Amino acid sequence: MISIEVCIDVPDLARGVRFYASAFGFSKVAEPYPGVATLKAGTTAITLLEKREHSKPSPNTKDVRRYDRHWTPVHLDFHVNDLKAALDKAVSAGAIKEQLFEDPEHGSIAFCADPFGNGFCLLEREAK
Repeated sequence: MISIEVCIDVPDLARGVRFYASAFGFSKVAEPYPGVATLKAGTTAITLLEKREHSKPSPNTKDVRRYDRHWTPVHLDFHVNDLKAALDKAVSAGAIKEQLFEDPEHGSIAFCADPFGNGFCLLEREAK
C-alpha cells in the first residue's frame, strides 16, 4: 500500500500555518520538529516545511528556493462548492488570483498562488 503526503516549502512557518488555516480551514495537528507543521482539514493533510529563501533544494542543483511567483509542474487543486466564496476567502488570507475561467455548464476554475509563490487552483465541484 502507498500513501501520499503533500509537503509545501514556506519561508515562515507561522505565516504559512496562518495562510492555510484562513484560506482553506486547515488546523495544525502536529509540529513534530522545529520548522515542520502538519495541518489537517477533514481527511486532507499537508505538511509545511520552513525553508530559507535562496537555500538549495538539493546539493545536485544550482537552483535555489524562491518565494516570488514561480512555476512548478506540481500544484494543489482545491475542489470547492462555491468558487466565489472560496476565492474571496483565499484572497483575503493572502492568495493572489491570477486567472478566472468561468464555465456555468461544467464548473468554473480560479488559478491562484499562495503568498509564497506556490500555484494552486480552486475548482468548482458542480456548475451552478
